[in-house]
Amino acid sequence: MEAVDWVNVSEDWQEAGRQPWNYSSASGFVLTSLFNNSQMHLFLFSMVMLIYLLAMAGNTSMVLLIWADARLHTPMYFLLSQLSFLDIFFTSVTVPKMIVGFLFGWTSISFEGCGAQMFSFMFLGAAECLLLALMAYDRYVAICNPLHYPVLMSRRVCLLMVVAAWLGGSRNAFIQTSMTLQFPYCGSRKIAHFFCEVPSLLMLACADTKAYKQVFFVTRVVVLLVPITFITSSYALILAAVLRMHSIEGRQKALATCSSHLTVVNLFYGPLVYTYMLPARYHSPGQDDVVSVFYTVLTPMLNPLIYSLRNKK
Repeated sequence: MEAVDWVNVSEDWQEAGRQPWNYSSASGFVLTSLFNNSQMHLFLFSMVMLIYLLAMAGNTSMVLLIWADARLHTPMYFLLSQLSFLDIFFTSVTVPKMIVGFLFGWTSISFEGCGAQMFSFMFLGAAECLLLALMAYDRYVAICNPLHYPVLMSRRVCLLMVVAAWLGGSRNAFIQTSMTLQFPYCGSRKIAHFFCEVPSLLMLACADTKAYKQVFFVTRVVVLLVPITFITSSYALILAAVLRMHSIEGRQKALATCSSHLTVVNLFYGPLVYTYMLPARYHSPGQDDVVSVFYTVLTPMLNPLIYSLRNKK
């Protein structure tokens, strides 16, 4: 009996593998649910829901307060409002679909919907990576070149920085999404993730993806390692400037100004480096889900708290 079952499974798998499907298929993909119906998972789902609502409320309040209060119309707070604006959409790309999938069992997603979700996720994530690097430059200018700060961080410069982050994010998303969706997908349509992310989707491709993975690696270096290097260099110069200060109060003020940004950088970049830079042998679906929840839900909720609790204004 077992031999017959294995033969049937093998034949079915081979038949599925001989029938690649792509954008012309109406069936799309099936996302795995992050939670099941156990009591523990119901509790975890409730926590994720609460964190998502807090993230939306906190970041929306941050944007509105900075816009409404004239005292906060400075380069630092303008960039902070852009960070909160990105977080609102970044967390909304994945979490509502996960919530609907758990509550109503709607785990399927069309090919076009998967592409749109992947593009939005890559676009907003890369834009936030670049924006955090530019915020480090803002702190560097404020501490190391305070007399030139009004010129180096003028309103025009701030707008150009934000536009550069958005354009860089969109370019990264376009390259990765267009290349990922061009592969034929066959066999199983089940994505071992709760949203359409490039590494999980590539596992279903029935084509040689080695050349693409090299391009993918280059984009990861540009989006992750280059900004991390820029941030590290900026804070190395800031630290050197702080150590040269004779006033203890000045040192404390300078370090307090940077501490919030450094905390946010570590919370955001850490999980992304694990997901996109570590080799596949260090990953498992369960670990990837937990890490993804961290940077798609938890970090956007913590960002407004970190900046508001450590800021007198």
